[in-house]
Amino acid sequence: MLNTNTAKAMIDHALFLGADFAELFVERHHSGNVELLSGEVDKVNSGIDFGIGIRLFFGKKVLYGYTNSLDEEKLKQVTSLLCAKDKRDQIATAGALNFMTANNRHPALMPFSIDNHVEEKIAYLRRVDAKARAESDKISQIVSRILQREQHIEIFNSTGLHVQDTRHYTRIASSVVASSGNEQSTGYEAPGMLSGWEFNNQIDPEALGEQAAKQALIKLGAAACPSGEMPVVIGNGFGGVIFHEACGHLLETTSVAKKASVFHDKMGEMIANPVVNAVDDGLMTNEWGSINIDDEGMETQHTQLIKDGKLTGFMVDHMGSLKTGYARTGSGRRESYKYAPTSRMRNTYIEAGNDAFDDMISGIERGIYAKKMGGGSVQPGTGEFNFAVQEAYMIENGKITHPLKSATLISTGPKVLKEINMVSNDFALAAGMCGSVSGSVPTTVGQPALKVDNILVGGGN
Repeated sequence: MLNTNTAKAMIDHALFLGADFAELFVERHHSGNVELLSGEVDKVNSGIDFGIGIRLFFGKKVLYGYTNSLDEEKLKQVTSLLCAKDKRDQIATAGALNFMTANNRHPALMPFSIDNHVEEKIAYLRRVDAKARAESDKISQIVSRILQREQHIEIFNSTGLHVQDTRHYTRIASSVVASSGNEQSTGYEAPGMLSGWEFNNQIDPEALGEQAAKQALIKLGAAACPSGEMPVVIGNGFGGVIFHEACGHLLETTSVAKKASVFHDKMGEMIANPVVNAVDDGLMTNEWGSINIDDEGMETQHTQLIKDGKLTGFMVDHMGSLKTGYARTGSGRRESYKYAPTSRMRNTYIEAGNDAFDDMISGIERGIYAKKMGGGSVQPGTGEFNFAVQEAYMIENGKITHPLKSATLISTGPKVLKEINMVSNDFALAAGMCGSVSGSVPTTVGQPALKVDNILVGGGN
């Protein structure tokens, strides 16, 4: 996308101005969205964005800017502006650029750039809508959409790196509202994969519509959730959002390097119950949060974060490595050329255990089964959280009984890690988007069902 001679000239110019390290992140992003609102086509749009991000290191200081121009003089101008306050005599020399194409572990059979399949997508969404609506006359609104995008990246840096990669994303989402009198409740399903439109062959549209509708319907007329400290079984798949938000961010060098994480000095120590094993993995074939290379050009990898309750790893980007001394893990990520990369999660999950789900339930006299988690808020640094439960049930005398509404889970990530005492074998993953200082990136959360011995549950009407 960018002429190699232009890239080399810009890098040489940055080092001449005194930078220790210079990087160009070139991106061409093609995206499209098809949306239905209550059975009618509401949006069909697509767009292309292009730009170049320029990142410079002066010691442990990061300077960043971007432009939409391929012109060499414009790139040098942006670089000169970035260096204006830090300019010094040259101390580094650029390596010769050595081109490579990233090893593609995630094939896409039906990429967006070849065919956007608009009519096929509309027909697919109509099937989602029809099935959800058929579940009950209490279904009052359905919004379904398909997002597909294709991201081409090219990275040059002063160590001689020159690499290209292409990423294909497809996500299908359905949001359903059920109403009865003055009461409303919602259901939401949004699977995604690092692949082309062939992903639709793995997601049955009727099953998707039915699942979202049933989530909404089950809460209508449900009993209010009781409040207080009690045992909770957190369901598999999206239940992993708690680990992601309340613990995962604390294991990124984004916070570790600043000592803003309670785990910054706990490497090698027991931070969880010994039944807990946690991973951040970018290698999983075609998973939503996977990548071939990170946004700094490093090959991705499998990173063990917690092993048998012991902290064994952090997620480390280039600058995070310079600041902490930990080796890079291929975790440098960014939303687009408009953001400097930093350490971010990929596919982050608690690994499967050996306990049976039925044994977890049968051992609880009075508690909550949080089958499907929703959104929430987290306090950076401490991992204090407050998460809504999208679908919850009462557990009484070892049995799942009636559905609940307005359930929330309140605790801290570090505390919950130690309160987990059973981990089942029904592992599942779920797609999501994660926002942080380098923008919003596709990430996967996951876990098997697990039992937390004691956690504060909030309820109400």
